Amino acid sequence: MSLKPSRLATALSLSVALASFAGGVAAASLEDIKQRGHIRIAVANEIPYGYVDMNGEAKGAGPDVAREVMKQLGIDKIEWITTSFSSLIPGLRANHFDMVAAEMAILPERCKQVLFSEPNTSYGEGLLVAEGNPNDLHSYQNFAESEHKVAIMAGADQLEMLQALGVPENRMVTISNNADAISTVSTGRAAAYAATSLTVSELAKQGKGVEAAANFTDPVINGEPVRSWGGFTFSLDSQSLRDAVSEELAKFKQTPQWQEILSSYGFSDTDASESTQRTTEQLCAG
Repeated sequence: MSLKPSRLATALSLSVALASFAGGVAAASLEDIKQRGHIRIAVANEIPYGYVDMNGEAKGAGPDVAREVMKQLGIDKIEWITTSFSSLIPGLRANHFDMVAAEMAILPERCKQVLFSEPNTSYGEGLLVAEGNPNDLHSYQNFAESEHKVAIMAGADQLEMLQALGVPENRMVTISNNADAISTVSTGRAAAYAATSLTVSELAKQGKGVEAAANFTDPVINGEPVRSWGGFTFSLDSQSLRDAVSEELAKFKQTPQWQEILSSYGFSDTDASESTQRTTEQLCAG
């Protein structure tokens, strides 16, 4: 059973980015959460990773797997909280929620601020471009070699990728959420939107005048093609909760149900198999 987002959750989504961490309340342990009777899990309204639909139901690869993991931990009630992607880490650190189910990429810099479970998913990159791809864009590297501008979402790891490829700051347009990507590209404010392949595919289905760039080449940084590994996210003082989630996640990933959840949201067999090829320790170490 899941609790629909409350007015409090909506208010939190507006204020969490401004939260001060000084003097914050300590994060709840697994036992605290069980005594409370429900867990607070945040999403960033990003299809297909984690979002809340018009009926107030949380969906996506993160929430669907999180529900099954919570059942195994004896937690049947979930309060879903929606906020912007850039507010997820501040919200955890300010104890506005107990966990994030947004399939956030596990990156060394983020590992200094929050704890990650073992990976739940893996996914590659993509580009949302204007219909017909008039600027002939097929890689992130294109923006280091031309005057075209590329849009990115605030807080997303595409910023670090573009910086590593030598794309100057004045060619990057920052938007607050994925919903703004279609208009940003279709109106020409940016020539493309850089995001994961699944996000790009979903946006291309939703909007007119845009499409996913064909023949896209994943960025190669330090000699390695870029692929992201997404996991559940926790505050730094929630190690026992993180460990419990990772343990149950490992078991659930051995079931057909886990594979069915991922495939239902567009993850490929390669994405599923790649999710086991890196540990969180390896990803945090870079």
